[in-house]
Amino acid sequence: MNYENNPKSIKYYVKRFLISNKEKFQGKRIVDIPAGNGITSRIIKEIGAEPFAFDLFPEYFSEKDIICKKVNISTGIPVDDKFADAVICQEGMEHFSDQLHALREFNRILKDGGMLLITTPNYSNIRAKASYLLAESERFNSMMAPNELDSVWMSKKDKDIEIYYGHIFLIGIQKLRVLAKLSGFKIRKIHFTRAKPTSIILLPLFYPFIYLSNWIAYRRNLRKNSNFDIETKKEVYGEIFKLAISLKILIGGDLMVEFEKEMGFKNVERHLKNRHKEFGIT
Repeated sequence: MNYENNPKSIKYYVKRFLISNKEKFQGKRIVDIPAGNGITSRIIKEIGAEPFAFDLFPEYFSEKDIICKKVNISTGIPVDDKFADAVICQEGMEHFSDQLHALREFNRILKDGGMLLITTPNYSNIRAKASYLLAESERFNSMMAPNELDSVWMSKKDKDIEIYYGHIFLIGIQKLRVLAKLSGFKIRKIHFTRAKPTSIILLPLFYPFIYLSNWIAYRRNLRKNSNFDIETKKEVYGEIFKLAISLKILIGGDLMVEFEKEMGFKNVERHLKNRHKEFGIT
């Protein structure tokens, strides 16, 4: 299958994004992780940017004119701080056991103001919400919940010590947003890919409840957490509320989120405030 030209594949939308931003990316360093078979790295090169490909299993990388290096995200990416102008993490987050560490590593290698593009199966659409309600599964009636039989996609102990896990670590937009925020990123844009028919069918039934529930939570939380002023709470909780009721998220098949590096993640840590009392204080 020619994935890059198939609207059912996320590679199609990543290709379209890269081509539409061709002028901005020309001559820039773009890290592609996980690089997979190399389609995206090739497109990066074709638009005039410089691809740096990394993957847990580089032997499946098929672009001969581009080098793909072996990397386990948990041990870090072998490039200097502020090395890259952009990072593309395509269908990787749902496989990473420590997503906060991965995002902080992306932050480390990105220049200030750099772009991070993340794509991942949309665990925030209505079909996914219904699947979790019914069976804690990615797709109800067709897939079991994550398990040790189906969720280990690659484990070749005779050749490699690495294990490639399946969609054990699926992540929705709200968790992705807060982990990215704690890593020094802000959402620049959410790109719509394609709609899921099941989510469209379920939308009229569930949307009133989704809207009302999130509106009540938003209003209640504005009155809580005296550590922050009302404008700060409106900004943060307002963004969360808008994401929760976004139609393109609720019916979209994939999450395709463009982030911007606001600051180094160590700077984020310095500004965090405790919600609860310190240990030992009564």
